[in-house]
Amino acid sequence: MAVAKTTICLWFDKDAESAARFYAETFPDSAVHAVHRAPADYPSGKAGDVLTVEFTVAGIPCLGLNGGPAFPHSEAFSFQIATDDQEETDRYWTAITGNGGQESACGWCKDRWGISWQITPRVLTDALAAGGEEAKRAFEAMMGMTKIDVAAIEAARRGTVILSDFGRSKQN
Repeated sequence: MAVAKTTICLWFDKDAESAARFYAETFPDSAVHAVHRAPADYPSGKAGDVLTVEFTVAGIPCLGLNGGPAFPHSEAFSFQIATDDQEETDRYWTAITGNGGQESACGWCKDRWGISWQITPRVLTDALAAGGEEAKRAFEAMMGMTKIDVAAIEAARRGTVILSDFGRSKQN
């Protein structure tokens, strides 16, 4: 495999290999390419421990570095996965949150290693790109959601349903 000119390096405490294998099993166009072991002891590990893992996530080249607990992940970095329908949205959401991850708001969740993910149906990005009242209704609907509900976004786009401040539906 040719080395990519640009690679995202993700710092893990010690689980880069298990994270990379989970991503490879979960997302299409993902794979683990190489696992490299430390040739000598280092501040967070011993000789022979997994030091780096080369992998791709949805076609994006990544390097997982087991660097220890010094630098935890934050929402300042996330993977955004565009989904085509509710089934695909549910599949990725469940894979991430059901494997020790946690839900957040507006289609965001976090995997068990602390990496943030945006599971974003294309209907939402299309609605926001449309602008005007359609975008406003879709945006307001999204603001009341954890996992994105495709049917609710489609209804908001049409103007047939809006979500109140408490996330309850009411007819327009």
